[in-house]
Amino acid sequence: MTRCAFVSVTAAALVPGPVSPQYVDPALIGYFEQQLEGHYRADMFLGPHDLIGTVSAQYQLIDKLLRSAQGETRRGLLRAGAAYAALVGWLYQDAGDLNGAAFWRGVTQEIALRSREPHLVGYALVNQAQVRTDLGDGHAVLDLCEAALENSSRMVPKVRVMALQQQAHGASLTGDRTAVDRLIDQANALLPQVDDDLPWGNACRRTPAYLEVQRATCYGRLGLGHEAVSLWDQILTSVPDTARRDCGVYLARHATAAANAGEPEQAWEIARPAVQIAAETRSARMRGELRTLQRAMRPWQDAPVGQALLETLAGVTEGN
Repeated sequence: MTRCAFVSVTAAALVPGPVSPQYVDPALIGYFEQQLEGHYRADMFLGPHDLIGTVSAQYQLIDKLLRSAQGETRRGLLRAGAAYAALVGWLYQDAGDLNGAAFWRGVTQEIALRSREPHLVGYALVNQAQVRTDLGDGHAVLDLCEAALENSSRMVPKVRVMALQQQAHGASLTGDRTAVDRLIDQANALLPQVDDDLPWGNACRRTPAYLEVQRATCYGRLGLGHEAVSLWDQILTSVPDTARRDCGVYLARHATAAANAGEPEQAWEIARPAVQIAAETRSARMRGELRTLQRAMRPWQDAPVGQALLETLAGVTEGN
């Protein structure tokens, strides 16, 4: 990463002080929480590039207000700031900038610790584990999730669900299929208990078949093509039109599972709409899934179906 790019990534989080004192109305906490939900919805439609600047600027405003806020207002803004930093980190991760993602996951951890909220500290650790999952570092994922779960008795069920499912991803990276199923099943048992009103980390409520998506992804990573295809067949019938970016990721993973199951024609048919969604959203994460599909299709690279796939993927899988 160039110095200019690093400054751009970090600018919103590293504003020097002091700043002029100002009155901070407690109503601002509700304002930021409402805006956060809108950003989550927009991310499903737009992808990361159009939102990073907007969400980073709002984090910068929260940081400025924190320098004057006191008491419960300050604590509420710390909670909001951690959620905004986590979202910025996710947007950089989806854009394929793992350096930027790691920086903002660190910011999330700092704000969570300042808030002294066990829920947020656990959430921040899971966010850091997500970056390690993308880096293929299964042991680090397990370490971070185990650290998050050490305080599970003080965390809301939602954070425990998040930690358990991310720990399953770590287990899949280390080749432990038994642990994957055990951890996903433990998370599934907790899911009916998720009833908090926290505005962040609600993918487990917002995403249909959330835990089976994680299981299917882990199965695909483990090379269990037939098992993964069976799960994706069921999952994709429940994905709403509003989750277009997620649908593209699922389709790409479904196609890879079909290739690993020895069904190249099925893989190509499944992949075609995913390519269009990848072009629209410019999601680097989705391009990465399509590159994984390309590797899985190498046994048929000289066959007509392999050539058709290469033509379909042309341009989309280039770049980061």
